[in-house]
Amino acid sequence: MRRAVLALSLAVLPAFSGEPLAYQEGPTKLAGYLARPAAQGKMPGVLVIHQWMGLTDHERKVSDDLAKLGYVALAVDVYGEGVRPKTGGEAGKLAGQFKGDRALYRRRLAAGLEALKAQKGVDSSRLAVIGFCFGGTGALEAARAGLPVKGVVSFHGGLDVPADFAPGPLSAKVLVCHGADDPFVPAKDVAAFQDEMRKSKADYVFVGYAGAVHAFTQKEAGNDNSKGAAYNEAAHRRSWDHMKAFFAEIF
Repeated sequence: MRRAVLALSLAVLPAFSGEPLAYQEGPTKLAGYLARPAAQGKMPGVLVIHQWMGLTDHERKVSDDLAKLGYVALAVDVYGEGVRPKTGGEAGKLAGQFKGDRALYRRRLAAGLEALKAQKGVDSSRLAVIGFCFGGTGALEAARAGLPVKGVVSFHGGLDVPADFAPGPLSAKVLVCHGADDPFVPAKDVAAFQDEMRKSKADYVFVGYAGAVHAFTQKEAGNDNSKGAAYNEAAHRRSWDHMKAFFAEIF
C-alpha cells in the first residue's frame, strides 16, 4: 500500500517549474521567464528569444515545453521591463530599433545568456539559442556574435544579412526552419543568407516547409495564408521535431 501511495504521489509531481526572472543589461532592467525541469543535475540551457510583440505566453509555453524535455529554458526580454507593444505598429518600431542596432541586440542576448548560465543546474558548456520571427533574427545574431553556444535555431526568422557584416567562421551550428512561402523573407535574402553560411564555413541546415508562411508556429496568427503570416500545424510540428533532433546532436 505504501509503495502504491508513493508511486501515485511521484506520478503527480510537476515535471517542471516556471517563474519570472529579473536581470539586467547595463542599467536596463529586463523581465524574463525561467522554466526548469524537476529533475536534479546539470542540464543543457536554452535561450528563447521572443517575436516582435515581446515576451508573451507563446514564449512562456515554449520554455515550459523545453523544460519538459529536460532543458533549463530562459525566455529573454529584449525590449526591457514593462516595454510591451500593444499594436503591430508599436512592435514594428521596437523590433526595427534592434534590427537597426545589431550591437545593442547582441548585448541584450549576451545578458540573457549570462543570466541563464548563472542558474543552478545549468551546464554552461551545453547552451543553445532559439528564436521566433524577430527572435529568429536574434538567434542568427547570437551565432554571428560568437556567443558561447553549441547551436542556434531560427523559426521563421528574418534572414537579411547586416550591410556592414563581414562573414567569418561560425563556431555554433545553425538550424533554420523557414516557411517556403514566407512573403516577408524574399528569395534574395534566402540566397544571401546561404551565401553567408558558405563563406563562414558554417555547419548549417536550412529547412523550407511547403505551404507555410511567416509565423507558422504561432496559433494566434490565424490560418489565412493570404495575410502573409499564419499558423501551420504541420510546419509547427515538423520544425519542433527538427529542433529536438538538432539538440540531440549538438548536446
